[in-house]
Amino acid sequence: MSDLADAGAARADRADRADRGHRAREIVRTEGPAAARIVVTVAVAWQVALWLGADQPPVFAAVVPLVALRGDPMTALGTSLQRALGVVAGVLIGLAVLNVLRPSTAALTLVVAIGLGIGMVLRAGGGLNIQVAASSLLVFASTSPDAYALHRAWETAEGAAVTILLAPLLWPPDPHRVLTAIVDDTRVHLIRALTGTAAALGAGPAAAHDNLTLVNAHIEAVHANAARAREAERAMRFNPLRRRHRDAVRLQARRIATADGLTTPLGTLAREVAVLTGREDLAADLARARGRLPELAALTSRAIGEVLSGGNARPALITAGDCLAGYVREDSRPLAVALRRPFRQLLDDLDQASPPAGGSFGHPVG
Repeated sequence: MSDLADAGAARADRADRADRGHRAREIVRTEGPAAARIVVTVAVAWQVALWLGADQPPVFAAVVPLVALRGDPMTALGTSLQRALGVVAGVLIGLAVLNVLRPSTAALTLVVAIGLGIGMVLRAGGGLNIQVAASSLLVFASTSPDAYALHRAWETAEGAAVTILLAPLLWPPDPHRVLTAIVDDTRVHLIRALTGTAAALGAGPAAAHDNLTLVNAHIEAVHANAARAREAERAMRFNPLRRRHRDAVRLQARRIATADGLTTPLGTLAREVAVLTGREDLAADLARARGRLPELAALTSRAIGEVLSGGNARPALITAGDCLAGYVREDSRPLAVALRRPFRQLLDDLDQASPPAGGSFGHPVG
């Protein structure tokens, strides 16, 4: 028994080491190119600054690619522009304030306030640009503001230029691959939100309200995916090595935009279910709806999958439309009408997004 236990433990240990090795290789495979881009771009920016005559270690030039490329590589251009504009604006603000006021708490407050105000404008496609206020403070704290400002401004501009030139060429991001993963993730969120809501209709008020919370989380995830898709599509403009995927990326981005629009009726359906579930005066109507909604949700989910995958969605859309029409003929009560409206909107939006555009299915909404 001891030998068997030792053998089992040895196998488990080998399996665990193999799993750790696989995870390590996967991390290197996915994160390695991004790290390599940062290393090469930092080195080039540093060397170019030295060639241009930097008499101090050109740290500012090297910091730009480190900051710009550390996150989503598809936003490197926007981040570089944001940082360069922020540094220049911050340097000017710091120098202007120091020429009028002596260093003090009031001057410090003024520098930060003006920097954040300018940062609201100099977004360069991103959020609040705190680089403006940060650069102002660094000038404010320097013992030689004029020299510091000059070095910081031109080295930052040089680092941004190197980053913008090299980022699309060194292991460039693949928007097509990224969007493929985003499409799949978006499909999962939409289908889970829809089928979960149909199941919650018969699970009691607490479950229906819990489902509403889950659906809102799914909707937020889809919104985030849509934002990432827009970034990926914009990245194609500065990605010469990926131009062959331009049409595919455009189609994928369009599908994700369609999916983002589907979140409105999904949210409406989840709210209707949360409000109606558990009402004793609607018990009979809810029982009838529980007999129809799961099938309708399953067929609509299949149509969602077909549209997002770019397949032939017409059969799935027609089948779901026929199911909805049957529900209309079977039940014209107000509760059934309220529950059907989000499905009607879902199918109409999917119909319009499915090539060839076929318009409405011709089934009534009620």
